Amino acid sequence: MSTREAVLAALMAQLDAALPVPVRRNAALPEKVPPAGLVILRDGEPGEPEVTLGPRREWYRHRIELELFVPQGPSGGGEALLDALLGAIGAALSADETLGGLAETLVPSAPEIGVLAIEGAVPLLTARIVVTAEYLVSDPLGG
Repeated sequence: MSTREAVLAALMAQLDAALPVPVRRNAALPEKVPPAGLVILRDGEPGEPEVTLGPRREWYRHRIELELFVPQGPSGGGEALLDALLGAIGAALSADETLGGLAETLVPSAPEIGVLAIEGAVPLLTARIVVTAEYLVSDPLGG
């Protein structure tokens, strides 16, 4: 397994174990979100690495996206539930910032919050977080 895939799988497992809502990876938004909410981990972008020589190594700052969805009632709401979910993600990330030694660190961004209206469905309160995972590889495809 590549370092990139190991980091993504470890982050997925860490969130799945710590959060009270389903966590899915690279999933399409379902037609219905569970009442407690849903988190989708998107593989994101490893970006351009910094290269070191002797031996050759590549340092990545991989931007992994987390999308959070919480159903809103007919008159809005859901902010407290979304805030609790954001807090749980923060706690999960800080519990092991190296993913068992796979990454140097995990750094979450502040959330971007919005509302998603889907025709014929309950509106969703959303948040997007970028988690930057920094790690070193010897081979960008398999290392």
